[in-house]
Amino acid sequence: MNKKDARSYYREKRAQLDQHARQKLQDLILIRFQHLHFPFVECAHSYLPIEGKNEPDPNPIIRSLAFRNPGMLLAVPRIISSSEMANIIISDLTEFQKNEFGILEPLEGEIISPEQIDLVIVPLLGFDRKGNRVGYGKGYYDRFLTSCREDVIKIGLSFFDPLEIIDDTQEWDIPLDYCITPQEAYEF
Repeated sequence: MNKKDARSYYREKRAQLDQHARQKLQDLILIRFQHLHFPFVECAHSYLPIEGKNEPDPNPIIRSLAFRNPGMLLAVPRIISSSEMANIIISDLTEFQKNEFGILEPLEGEIISPEQIDLVIVPLLGFDRKGNRVGYGKGYYDRFLTSCREDVIKIGLSFFDPLEIIDDTQEWDIPLDYCITPQEAYEF
C-alpha cells in the first residue's frame, strides 16, 4: 500500500472507533509499553494528540516514563517555520494554544536541542513490518529525527496492526525502533 492510500485507510479506521473502544485500546497500549525496558531517559519528546483525530494519547506513556525516570524532562514540538519545529520543555504550568493545524503548542518555554533527546514518541497514522511509518505528510518529524542522535529511541503508537509494507518509502523516511499496538510491541 502506498502512503496516500494508507493515510486514507487509517483515518477511516480511526474514525470508526468510539470513545469506549479507544480507551480500551489505549489501556492495552500502555500495558504493552510497560513491559519494555529502556536505558535511563533524561529527556523525552512527544507529540500532543490532535483533538478529533482519534490518535493514541501519548500522555499515559509519558507518565509511565516519568515515573521510571525521575527528573525526566519532556519536550513537545512547536512549529517555527513551514519546514521546522522546535523542541520546547514543558511543565505542569505550561500554557498552550492551538496552531494552524489544530495542534496544541506551548506558548513559551526553554528550547532544547534535538541532540539532547533520548526518546521520541513519534506521531503516525500507520506503519509497516519494517518500522516505516506513515505520518500526516508534512515531513516535520522526518526532518527533526535526522537532527537527533543516532541512538535516539523512536517509538510509534498505533491502535492497529502494521501493513505488510509501505511501497513508497524514501531514503529520507526515518524508521521507528518500536511501534506499540494493543496486540503487540513491535521492535525493528
